[in-house]
Amino acid sequence: MKTEIRASRAAMESLSQQLESFSEVLAASRTPHVRSWSPTTVRRALQWARYMRHVYRRFGRHAGIRLALERRLRDQWRREDGAAPATYSGLTSFRALGRCDLLLAQRLLGNRALGGAAFRCLLGQLCPGPGAQDAEDETLQDRLALLARRRAAVHLLRASGLGESPAAHEDPLTQTQAELLLQRLREVGQAAAEGPRRLLCGLWERLPQNSFPRVIAAALLLPSAPPGPPQKELELDSPKTPGEGRHELVQWLLGKSDTMTAFCHSLPAGLLASVVGRHPELFPAYLALLTDWGRQLNYDLQKGIWVGAEAGDGPWEELLSRFQSLCQAPLPLKDEVLRALETCKAQDGGFEAPGLSIWTDLLLALGSGV
Repeated sequence: MKTEIRASRAAMESLSQQLESFSEVLAASRTPHVRSWSPTTVRRALQWARYMRHVYRRFGRHAGIRLALERRLRDQWRREDGAAPATYSGLTSFRALGRCDLLLAQRLLGNRALGGAAFRCLLGQLCPGPGAQDAEDETLQDRLALLARRRAAVHLLRASGLGESPAAHEDPLTQTQAELLLQRLREVGQAAAEGPRRLLCGLWERLPQNSFPRVIAAALLLPSAPPGPPQKELELDSPKTPGEGRHELVQWLLGKSDTMTAFCHSLPAGLLASVVGRHPELFPAYLALLTDWGRQLNYDLQKGIWVGAEAGDGPWEELLSRFQSLCQAPLPLKDEVLRALETCKAQDGGFEAPGLSIWTDLLLALGSGV
């Protein structure tokens, strides 16, 4: 009997030591120390986290073991210079073991100090590919995807009370991607002055052109962080408010005319009007794009409409829709649009009859609809 008791105590002490050691690894995962982590270190850390989750599921209903481990964790974070649970970055409760692999992966994904090889290993561990999933357990990739859906749901609920925000009408997943983009821009901007430009150029080349412009627009329309105390670190379902990154986005768009053109053509008229209304420095480039578009259209006498010289030229109806959206924007923007059209009309001959100048026809159509 005494032998069994000693063996049980030894096993409990070993488990407690492992718990403390993993807690230290978890705390280190959000610090610059991960710069020295190798792919092997990442794999072992994730394996350790999965083992700790197994401990949680095995002993979660065992009150004696759970309380003993809770006490050990409590003693540990109290030893860290008197840290409180809210500020301690290691494990603070037995319950946290149930999601420790998720929290570890989340912190490593967001830690820019992690080396390239270790980061690729992390992605390989999170996305092992088909056939690698344990039939009796969901993968970490599944749980991260569930986390993303929960965050998107939180955004959807929050957006239901933010009707005044143009970004509130965006898809919640796009909203989440926009927040992550701004956060990443802030991080790379702190590391190097050219970081944001390189990041955006790389994303523009790799990501789908039918979705990334919407992410950029949503990022430009996100409200600024409200004043108040900093938000607690994201654990499972509380979205972070991203830092500033909009200035870098605007400057990048203005510095690449081809990208700016593709960005404008890919977005709906109303959404783009909201973007240039929020960021007036984009308005001259957008207006120049629209006027160039108008100059490419010719009047078809037989059809009685303005048509493009080439198949790729946008139709008259789309051009009119974009000017109409701008004219529904706040007064300074509307006045500038009408003033620009009047200038183009005068340069084109100042005709009043329809069908002679596209600028006259645009002003007539806008006058009846504004």
